[in-house]
Amino acid sequence: MKYEYILWDLDGTLTESGEGIINSVLYALEKMGIHETDREKLAAFVGPPLLESFSVFYGMAPEKAKEAMGYYREYFVERGMFENKIYPGITEALARLGQAGYKLAVATSKPEVFAKKILEHFGLTQYFVMIGGSSLDEKRSGKAEVIRYVMEALNLDSPDGLHGRILMVGDRKHDVEGAAENGIPCAGVLYGYGSREELERAGAVMICDTAEELAKMLLADEKI
Repeated sequence: MKYEYILWDLDGTLTESGEGIINSVLYALEKMGIHETDREKLAAFVGPPLLESFSVFYGMAPEKAKEAMGYYREYFVERGMFENKIYPGITEALARLGQAGYKLAVATSKPEVFAKKILEHFGLTQYFVMIGGSSLDEKRSGKAEVIRYVMEALNLDSPDGLHGRILMVGDRKHDVEGAAENGIPCAGVLYGYGSREELERAGAVMICDTAEELAKMLLADEKI
């Protein structure tokens, strides 16, 4: 196999989490006195770190962004995390790759405690050797930081590690750029929330339309 470890993004890659994330953002914005009517605009919140999104898209100062994130989590913990569903073909792809000898892990900007609950809820925990995410205190939040954290935990960043045999999989430029910061390639998927143009511009080494296509390419040991 060209790769041995495959690190997976969660939102937009393993699960279609947009509804819960958007509802949580709407709740937070209302609490902050902002009445947003364009749900499509809020799809941009799926994937990137929350503090960054509240700051970039609504011009919130750091303290205000933290306050909004607190409201976001109120709704997310109650309902939002389960307003979610697995993408078609994901379970089958994970099972096939695991059976073929690939070691799978999750590297998500979502807080690790929530990521674990979501994957357990959908019965996906069994496929991963590690589920890594951001910390609730935001000390570890960016995608590059999360990927580095997972690599370190799996001893993949050491001189005798498998640094050259790791592939990240994600749907947004943050996944591609975060992987690149850690010296590893990233495959992009188009069924999530990013576009082909976004993924190509960021430098994805391959782009797949479906989870099935991704699994087939890896199992065929195609050069990527």
